[in-house]
Amino acid sequence: MYQEKLIQEIQRKIDATKSIIEAIAGALDISYDAAHRRISMKSKFSIEETVQLANHFSLSLDKLFQNSDHILVKRTTEIQSFNDLSNYLENSFKSLTEFKPNLETSLYYSAKDIPIFYTINTGLLSRFKRYVWLNLLSPDELEVSFESFLSKTPMDNRGQKLNDYYSSIRVKEIWNDTTINSTLQQIMYFSQAGLLTADNGKILCDQIKELVFSLEKKCIPNNDQYQLYYHELLILNNNVLVGNKDRKSLFVPHTMLGYFITNDTDTCQHASNFYQHQLKNSRLLNTAGTRDKKMFFNKIYQKIDLYKARVMAVNEI
Repeated sequence: MYQEKLIQEIQRKIDATKSIIEAIAGALDISYDAAHRRISMKSKFSIEETVQLANHFSLSLDKLFQNSDHILVKRTTEIQSFNDLSNYLENSFKSLTEFKPNLETSLYYSAKDIPIFYTINTGLLSRFKRYVWLNLLSPDELEVSFESFLSKTPMDNRGQKLNDYYSSIRVKEIWNDTTINSTLQQIMYFSQAGLLTADNGKILCDQIKELVFSLEKKCIPNNDQYQLYYHELLILNNNVLVGNKDRKSLFVPHTMLGYFITNDTDTCQHASNFYQHQLKNSRLLNTAGTRDKKMFFNKIYQKIDLYKARVMAVNEI
C-alpha cells in the first residue's frame, strides 16, 4: 500500500506526458527494467530509495504516509563570511532557475525591505548591503569602516545573474510605507558610528532614490511584466512565491537572509491564494491615478531626502 501511494504521488508530480518508469529510473539512476519491476510491484523500494525519491520529487513522507501536517522543506546555508554570501547568491540562483526565466514564470515578493534582487549587483548600494549583512551575520564583528571594506573586498558579480533572472520574469511586488526604512536606517547607523563617510552616505541615499525612480518609470498601465502594489495595512515579511502553471516554490525567511524553501503543492497553493487576497486589498500603482501614485513615490523621496540631510548633519558635528 505504501509503495502504491508513493508511486501515485510521484505520478501526480511529474509532467503528464512523461513516463513514470523513466522518471523513477532517472531519479534513482537505475535501469528502465529495474524501475519497471518497482512500478509493477515485483520488487520493493529500499529505505534509501524511498528517501532519495522523496528528496528528488520534493515529497513529504510524513504527510504522504501519516496524513500529518508536516511538509518537506529545504533551508539555505548559514552566512558567516564573504564566501558564504557569494555561495548563497549562487545557490539562490539555482533554486529559482528551476523555473524557466520567461513570461510564463511569475514571482510574488512581499517586500518588508527593498527586494534583494535590486541590491546584489556591483554598485555601491549593493556593496553596502553586503557590508551590512556581514556585520549582522558574521560571528565576529567586522569592526572596519565601509571604505576599508570596499578596498579589501573583491568585486563579486555572482548576484548579477539573480538580478538578470528577476528582470526576465513577471513580478508582482507588494510594498508599504516602511519598505525602504531598514536600508535608510542602516546608512544612518553606520554614519553615526563613524564607519561611513558623509560622501558615501550621500551617494547611497541618491542611489536608493535612483532605484525607486526606476521603479516608478516601470510602474505604467501596460507593463504586465512588473506590477507594484501598495498595501497600507499588511505587515510585510519578505516571503517569495515563484512558479508557473505546473508547479511553485515558496521561500519563507527564518533569519535575515536565511530561507526555508518548500515545493509542497498544498502549501504553495495556500500561499498563492493568500497573495491573491492581499493583492485585492492593495492598490495597483501601475493603474492608479496620477495623484495616488505621486503621493506614494513622493513620500518615499521625501523620506530619503530627510535621511540624507541627517547623514550630512552627523558628519558636520
